[in-house]
Amino acid sequence: MTIKRILCPTDLTVESDEALRYALALTRAYDAKLIVFHCTPDTPGAGLVNGEAKALLEQSIIPHLGAGDLLNLDWEGVVVSDEDPGKAISEQAAELKVDLIVMRSRRRPHRAALLGSTAESVSRTAPCAVMVTHADEREWVGATTREIDLKRVLVAYDFSDYSELALTYALCLAQEYQSELHLLHVLPRFTLDEAEIAWYPLGNDGPYHKAASRLQKAVPSEAHLWCSIKHAVSEGQPYREILNYAERNQIDLICIGAHGAGFGMLTLFGSNVDRVLRQAPCPVLVARPLRHSQSLVVAELKTEKVAERVDRTVSQAALTNLGEAR
Repeated sequence: MTIKRILCPTDLTVESDEALRYALALTRAYDAKLIVFHCTPDTPGAGLVNGEAKALLEQSIIPHLGAGDLLNLDWEGVVVSDEDPGKAISEQAAELKVDLIVMRSRRRPHRAALLGSTAESVSRTAPCAVMVTHADEREWVGATTREIDLKRVLVAYDFSDYSELALTYALCLAQEYQSELHLLHVLPRFTLDEAEIAWYPLGNDGPYHKAASRLQKAVPSEAHLWCSIKHAVSEGQPYREILNYAERNQIDLICIGAHGAGFGMLTLFGSNVDRVLRQAPCPVLVARPLRHSQSLVVAELKTEKVAERVDRTVSQAALTNLGEAR
């Protein structure tokens, strides 16, 4: 895993600055460049002048560094004016070719359920992976030592390409920090109608046995040489099973793919990823493919519109031919 640029958004409050502790630790671990990002409302006079902005951003960084470390830190501050912080963060990440976004979530579940939070918005649209931290979580970056102590990593694995990407991130982190790797697959409700003891006999090709077998094959065999790997298959609501497993096993980081029912839409209840972000007992890494160029997104939108026009034209032509045939 190559991480050259890390973007850490801040609203210049003590709460959001806590994400800087993780961003700085990862910056040092991967010898990366840190970009501290601040977004102001898009109103006249709201922007900060360069000198003032740099001073404020420095004040956010200094509490999480040792004495004199700021001079040796490869970092820059970026301040923009925009009414939509989530959109501004994703756009800046694409423009600056960021490899990882590390940000704080305030975890206001009732408000987020209705309007969506900035962290959830960024997780939907970012051109790279997003790590979301929050208060009252199980932390793995020492407040005083500033060292990374990542003991257990959980991957929510549903055999999709997105969960495969999440597994790739988790494997890299587990190898880097000698962490215990957990893979969890959740079957739909009422899939298992047999007693647990009946899941294990050889020759049983039931859903549990198939899922367990696929989980074992998902991890490269050489990974077992440097990492302790545990597999689990459960049944029920995916987000509940993920959260319960993380709580029971004292997971330090949940890796999950940005894929799932309703994830690309602002819905009343959100998706499994949304709910994991709101309720997880530890930081969450939402794995997304690198898409630095906004032109790729624009091109896709144009392609979709062209395809829609082609479909309409073909449909109209077909109706015309059908009418003539009649």
